[in-house]
Amino acid sequence: MFASPAYAQAAGGTAAGSALTQFIPLILIFAIMYFLLIRPQQKKAKEHRAMVEALRRGDMVVTSGGIIGKVTHVREDGELEVEIATGVKVRVVKGTVAQVLSKTEPAAANSN
Repeated sequence: MFASPAYAQAAGGTAAGSALTQFIPLILIFAIMYFLLIRPQQKKAKEHRAMVEALRRGDMVVTSGGIIGKVTHVREDGELEVEIATGVKVRVVKGTVAQVLSKTEPAAANSN
């Protein structure tokens, strides 16, 4: 019926060190998520951006919709003109290019 004074005092406050140890698992989870998910995704996006910026006339490309064609004109407003069949040209947004199948070699400078 009576609670002993020692038992009543056992439910004391937490120490400052234990509050820090509660956040360590959260910090570890964030670090793991960064190295396994966020960082590789940023790297792939950077590679895709570089691939799209390097597109030029004559490259064979595959769009994200699965269309294969040859780049006939690179526009400044973020679009490409792609020939998908003889005489059939479509305008495609640069960001939808998923893969470059073959690159054209840059023209060599004439040294006359």
